[in-house]
Amino acid sequence: MKAIEIERKFLVRNDSWRDCAGIPHVLQQAYLSRDENSVRVRLIDGRSACLTIKFRTAGLAKDEYEYEIPVEEARDLLRHATGHVIEKTRYRVLHEGRNWDVDVFAGAYEGLTLAEIEMAGEDDLPALPQWLGREVTGNKRYSNRAMAEASRQPPLGACGG
Repeated sequence: MKAIEIERKFLVRNDSWRDCAGIPHVLQQAYLSRDENSVRVRLIDGRSACLTIKFRTAGLAKDEYEYEIPVEEARDLLRHATGHVIEKTRYRVLHEGRNWDVDVFAGAYEGLTLAEIEMAGEDDLPALPQWLGREVTGNKRYSNRAMAEASRQPPLGACGG
């Protein structure tokens, strides 16, 4: 299904978001291409999976196509990653009527926590929770794809600065 993805991303300052967090989901994801567009496979809780294709457009927007795929195919595709598999636990956190995704990374990026919000448009101004740290929207060091392709070194400021 095609969608337009417009999101902002932030480092997380502290754990006070946990008071409003929903049920966590363990994600494993990997990228299957190295060009400017991305093909990602994601395994969710080991029970469901999806394949996502993203095309960069102007500004913050990206054209995104996402499809459910069989779990066994996702496991096979993870073995074909260009780089390594990103491991994280995702929490949905409600703040002033808006859902934020908070990702707590494991493995090579343990200690890094990022929050992102999907927006209706680039001029959308969501209320920012107090637990957010510095905005890292557009900073490639904090893109999951760049982290998957990196030499397993945490981005600078990974402690929430």
